[in-house]
Amino acid sequence: MATLTVNVNQPGPRISRHIYGHFAEHLGRCIYDGIWVGKDSPIPNVRGIRSDIVEALRELDIPVLRWPGGCFADEYHWRDGIGPYDQRPSMVNTHWGRVTENNHFGTHEFMDLCEQLACEPYICGNVGSGTVHEMQQWVEYITFPGESPLTALRTANGQAEAWTLKYWGIGNENWGCGGRMRPEYYADLYRQFSTYVRSFGQEPIYRIACGPNSGNYHWTEVLMREAGPMMSGLSLHYYTRVGAPPDRGAATGFGERDWFAIINRAFVIEELLAKHGAIMDRYDPNKHVGLIVDEWGTWYEVEPGTNPGFLYQQNSLRDAVVAAIHLNAFNNHADRVHMANIAQTVNVLQAMVLTQGERMVLTPTYHVFRMLKGHQGAILLPTQLTCDSYAFEGVQVPDTTPPVMRVGEPPLRTTVAAEPVPQISASASLGADGRILLSLANVDPHRSLRLRCELAGRQPVEVQGEVLTAEQMDAHNDFDAPNALAPVPFAGVTLDERYMDVALPAKSVVTLRVTCA
Repeated sequence: MATLTVNVNQPGPRISRHIYGHFAEHLGRCIYDGIWVGKDSPIPNVRGIRSDIVEALRELDIPVLRWPGGCFADEYHWRDGIGPYDQRPSMVNTHWGRVTENNHFGTHEFMDLCEQLACEPYICGNVGSGTVHEMQQWVEYITFPGESPLTALRTANGQAEAWTLKYWGIGNENWGCGGRMRPEYYADLYRQFSTYVRSFGQEPIYRIACGPNSGNYHWTEVLMREAGPMMSGLSLHYYTRVGAPPDRGAATGFGERDWFAIINRAFVIEELLAKHGAIMDRYDPNKHVGLIVDEWGTWYEVEPGTNPGFLYQQNSLRDAVVAAIHLNAFNNHADRVHMANIAQTVNVLQAMVLTQGERMVLTPTYHVFRMLKGHQGAILLPTQLTCDSYAFEGVQVPDTTPPVMRVGEPPLRTTVAAEPVPQISASASLGADGRILLSLANVDPHRSLRLRCELAGRQPVEVQGEVLTAEQMDAHNDFDAPNALAPVPFAGVTLDERYMDVALPAKSVVTLRVTCA
């Protein structure tokens, strides 16, 4: 029997709402033919922004949305995306499919989207192919409330009042698609660019530096040493994937070997948060700098017959479990993790929503975000978990240490034997209503289990629960069966004076809202 102790009388930090953030890049059908259908579309929209997507995403209480990239950010020039549509120049999206975009979705449209979603905007500025002057002017255009040529231009484009903008990224993946820079070089560029990202409005700008890829701890060391006092946040990117194209595996139709490989890679997030956090602690012991996991999620081969550059993939029960593992980890590291943004919101990678013409389907990952949204802004309750391990013999996974680099050659990537993982992922929080939210994932696709849970210092008297599970490991929703996989009420809890006994199904995500005496 597994056991979980929730230390209700020893509360931890507040869980940032922004851990439940999202990411929308100009990639594939995320923006165009996804969020943006245009004002003349027969699909219901508000000023060109698709209404059913907004309605669905508002149900998640999205706190923050990152835009315009991703790799796209470091080739995006903001002036191309303002003004009358017939005067906006087109551009070639060189990173994602080499398609031509008309720039109809730009700054005004993004800020409108955020207002419709009632979420905060997070803009990632162009360092790779942009200039300091260009970035400084974009911030002024958006946030300056006074008179200047840029605010006059903003007014002429239909927005007299300055927008409120807090979160600003200084480049994206500058170790890779954002310029292939060394950390020492980027640290100097960050110091330069961030100097001119000024706080024009009442809201101080929260400056986010480009952080490491996965296990590149050297990048974190250099950035914290050289620029730590000048940043508010440091980004981290980690994708749950195995192999390289065309060997990343399918999003559906897989067996247990592939299930385990992905679940194993999902648990790596715990190691990354701990090790990068430890480096940050040496330079920032008071934890002023937030760890911003602004790209995370599963990454498989694209669906057959779709553009390889569009990264369109299905989304199954396996992805739901991966999402729960990550969100629980972010909750449990709430002292350092200030924001996370899943990649991506619509039609790309581990999406919330998939669209096909007028039709829309909610994914299993969407349902997990809705089930766990009660953790937003709640107080973390530390937990102690004892459970069995889950393993599958003979699985090789990518080594998470930084790849070996040889001059003039691509990185030499190695694999290692996949280690067993805990059978359960868990986190707990105390909400403003006085109830405890417990989120659990049983990652084993075959074994159910009994979990004895003690709420130390409290007596549970009532529990309301939901469960997301299915018979098949790759259960998913599609346009012909949009509700094939959805949460249902969970009644597998027995209470006594001290404990909750939870009958946790195999391959499941469960949330429990507990009222205590």
